[in-house]
Amino acid sequence: MQDIKELTKIALVGQPNVGKSSLFNRIAQKRIAIVSEQSGTTRDIRKHRVNIFDKEALMLDTGGIDETNDAIFSVVKRKAIQTAKESDIVLFMVDGKKLPDEKDKELFYELQNLGKKLALIVNKIDNDKEMERLWDFYEFGIGEENLFAISVSHNRGTKSLMDWINKHLPEPFLEASLEDENEELNEDELDENYDEEITDINESEEDDNKLRVAIIGRVNVGKSSILNALLGEERSVVSPIAGTTIDPVDEMYEYKDKEITFVDTAGLRRRGSIEGIEKYALMRTKEMLEQANLALLVLDASEPFVDLDEKIAGLVDEYGLGTIIVLNKWDNNIETFKKIEEEIRDRFKFLFYAPIIAVSAKTGRSIDRLKDKLIEIYDNYAQRITTSKLNATIEEAVRRHALPSPNGAYLRIYYTTQFETKPPRIALIMNKPNVLHFSYKRYLINFLRSNIDFEGTPIHLVARKKGERDNHEEEFLEE
Repeated sequence: MQDIKELTKIALVGQPNVGKSSLFNRIAQKRIAIVSEQSGTTRDIRKHRVNIFDKEALMLDTGGIDETNDAIFSVVKRKAIQTAKESDIVLFMVDGKKLPDEKDKELFYELQNLGKKLALIVNKIDNDKEMERLWDFYEFGIGEENLFAISVSHNRGTKSLMDWINKHLPEPFLEASLEDENEELNEDELDENYDEEITDINESEEDDNKLRVAIIGRVNVGKSSILNALLGEERSVVSPIAGTTIDPVDEMYEYKDKEITFVDTAGLRRRGSIEGIEKYALMRTKEMLEQANLALLVLDASEPFVDLDEKIAGLVDEYGLGTIIVLNKWDNNIETFKKIEEEIRDRFKFLFYAPIIAVSAKTGRSIDRLKDKLIEIYDNYAQRITTSKLNATIEEAVRRHALPSPNGAYLRIYYTTQFETKPPRIALIMNKPNVLHFSYKRYLINFLRSNIDFEGTPIHLVARKKGERDNHEEEFLEE
């Protein structure tokens, strides 16, 4: 697979509600961008690897360009044009059910002057009779070979467009064949590869170097500003208007040999305030949390915390993510920090393991420290503790505080082993797992934390009998 930086970039540009996000989803072959009748649903730049037949490219769905005085859309237009400048192929999309207007022409000529490979896509041409409307768009002065009449909703005409895109993509990179690779290995090396033990806990080193970080919080706490500060560029649209981010925005960033994909999720409101399109945003946010490894729970240090902050933090806990609590908009002294830290620990008891970092996305304060802490927490989240170390730790815990004997029952832990990572899941193999009291399990988890670095990550502890399968396990989650 090619490095993402080497992929040909294809930008989708056009006014709001012409069908860009629908075409983006069609080419990506999955529903990634939110589609709505409401104008301006897409506000940030959405990126996704796509396959155009046998070739790979990077698709960029830009926000709808709307010439209004709205502060958000003035930023959206600037970013859309900038994205087109940085792309190799530009797809300019218009609504075929409307006559072309001066705004369309002005934008098209601006794009044409960039000197990119440019296609004019007339969408919503649903049948042969409506093909007559295509003549109105020849006045743009584009050649017939670069003009496409399509209907994304009816999947009409998209094959010709895909052929055109494919023609302008470079030939795929051909990797060495399996035979060529095998010739470079001697017999001892091959035997060593085949004899390598594979267990459920093992994951590839490549996967261990890839982080997916969800940035989550209620509306207008500064999530998009933090994303921009982490990336060192204006990636996500920032506005004082609450709810600017609707689609989760993702961006890959390399740091200390790790490939970090940040996901700026939509700001969440009280349930009674979620209407229309924000319901899709909430669903998409949950989908992103399912795919994430870590979460940055963003709180606004300039305002009192509210119940909604706790409910959002509960989502992070629900999905078992490694977590950092980020206090944004921080301008106070250390004495104030200690006071707020006490309040956070009181409100978010279930995230007691999460470190708290006070930052200012505006000034860049502690952003580098936040990046370093992300790497540390991920290493804890993905770590594999040897069975010998776990057994020694649990044995020491039992020596210090003996196993209880409820109703005279004799309890014995045979051994302890880790059976999963991300988050760490640890099994206690014992004779009577069902009668082990939760308070003793909590004691064991606390003892593990005091002897092994699990900062920022939950620990899931399982008590089970010898030979018992995973689906019979009764898992203990920290409270």
